[in-house]
Amino acid sequence: MSSSSSSSYTSSSSPSPSHPPFPPNDRWLKELPHRLTIGPGTILPPSDISSSAFSSSSSMPTSSSISSSSSSSSTSSSSSTPISSTTTSTPSSTNSPSPSPSPSVPLLFTPLKFKSGLVLKNRIGVSPMCQYSSDDGYMSDWHLVHLGNYAKGGAGLIIFEASAVCPEGRITAWDAGIYKDEHVEMMKRIVSFIKIYNAAAGIQIAHAGRKASTNPPFFKSRGAIPEDDLYGWKPQGPSSIPWDEKTYLVPAEMTLDDIRLVVRQFGQAAARAKAAGFDFVEVHGAHGYLIHSFLSPLSNKRQDDYGGSYENRVKLLKDIVREVRVHFPPPGALSVRLSCVEWAEGGWSLQDTVRLSRELSDYGVDLIDCSSGGNVSTQQITNLGPGYQVEFSHEVKKHIGGDDVGMHTAAVGLITQTKHAEEILQNKHADIILLAREFIREPYWPLKAAAELGVEVGQVPQYDRAPYTRQK
Repeated sequence: MSSSSSSSYTSSSSPSPSHPPFPPNDRWLKELPHRLTIGPGTILPPSDISSSAFSSSSSMPTSSSISSSSSSSSTSSSSSTPISSTTTSTPSSTNSPSPSPSPSVPLLFTPLKFKSGLVLKNRIGVSPMCQYSSDDGYMSDWHLVHLGNYAKGGAGLIIFEASAVCPEGRITAWDAGIYKDEHVEMMKRIVSFIKIYNAAAGIQIAHAGRKASTNPPFFKSRGAIPEDDLYGWKPQGPSSIPWDEKTYLVPAEMTLDDIRLVVRQFGQAAARAKAAGFDFVEVHGAHGYLIHSFLSPLSNKRQDDYGGSYENRVKLLKDIVREVRVHFPPPGALSVRLSCVEWAEGGWSLQDTVRLSRELSDYGVDLIDCSSGGNVSTQQITNLGPGYQVEFSHEVKKHIGGDDVGMHTAAVGLITQTKHAEEILQNKHADIILLAREFIREPYWPLKAAAELGVEVGQVPQYDRAPYTRQK
C-alpha cells in the first residue's frame, strides 16, 4: 500500500469519542460463537443480542468520589487524590535516588525506578492483551472495566493493548488505535481511573505489518480478511512475503515514503499517548509485526538502507524509537518489546537482541520487554513451559546493567506462580514481571501474591470484607 492510498475500514457509525459503543458493530456480534453471557446462566445467540444490553452510564468516578486504598497503602490521608506512582517533572524528583525498601520485603513488592524518572510501586505489570473489541480504534467501556480491574487488583504497571498507529496497522478491524486525536478522550478516562489506585498507565503502540487484515481469534471466521472486504485491506511489509501463504495475505513491499510515513505515525501516536496522560510507552518490535519483520533476515529481503545487513535491518526500529522519544520525553518511561529469538534457523538471534538492546540504551530506552517468536509460521519452540522466556531476559540483563537506575528487563511468558515470579527477581533474571493470561484468570493476582508472601499491601476499601489470607 502506498502512503497515499488507504482502503482500510473505518466506522460508518461515527462513534462518539466521549462514549464509544460496545459491542463495536454488527459484524462483531454476528461472528461471535454462541457463548456471550447476559445475566445469570443465560446464553443468547448473536441475533438476540442488542447494543442496549451493554449500555452503561458514560459518567466516571473521580478521585474525589472514590476512596483511596486503605491506610496501609501509599496514599496520603490529607488529600482526596492518591499519590500517583509517577514522579513529577521537576529535576529534584526525577533525579532522586531509588526508594530503599526494607530488606525483608519480597522484591515483587519493592518499587522500581526507571532512568527516565518513573517509579512503580511494585514490580508486577499487566502485559498488553489485545481485546479486539474496538470500533475504528476507539476504546470503550469494555476497556475501562477490563483494565480498571487490574488497577484495583494492585498491579504496579498496566500496559494497554497494542494500539495501532494507523488504520492499516491494525491486526484486525476491531483493534484499538491511537491514530486519531479523538481516540485520546476515552484513553484519558481510563488512565485517570487507573491512577486513582496508584498504578502507572502504559500503552503499547504498534503496526501489524504483514500480519494485518485478519479475523479476531474468537470469531467463527478464521484467517485473513480479503482486501476487498469492508473489514479488510492490503497489508504492508519489508518485502512481499506473507507470514503464511495459506492463511495470510501477501503484503505490499513498503516504499521509502511508506517507511518515512510510519516513522511519523509512531511519533504522532506517542504525542497522543502523552496527551492522554500515559506514564509509559512501549514500542512493539516483536511477534512478527512490522518492526520485527524488518529486523529479521527471514522476512526482510530488501536491498536498500532498510535491508540486508544488521545495521540496515535495525534502522527502522531506531528511527521509530528516536521519533517516539521526541514526542514522549522523560519522565515518561520508554520500553521496546523484542522477540529475543525466532525459534527458526537463520532468524533473529539472542546475540542480535543483546547487541540491539545495548544500542537502544543510547536512544533513551528504559526497558527491554523480552518475548520471543511470532515471525514465521514454521517456528519450533523447544522448551515451552513456565517461564520459558526468562533466560532471554537474564541474558539481556547481564549486558545492559539493570540495577537501580540503569536499563531494565521484563520477564514474560507462562509465569503464574508467586514463588516463581519472586525467584526470577531474586536471581536477577529480570527487574519486573509481566503477566497476561494469568491476570485474566486472577485479576487480583498481586493481592494473592502479597498474601502468599506475607506482605501487607492493603486493598480497595470497598473490598475489605473479602481479604486475601495467607495459606498455611
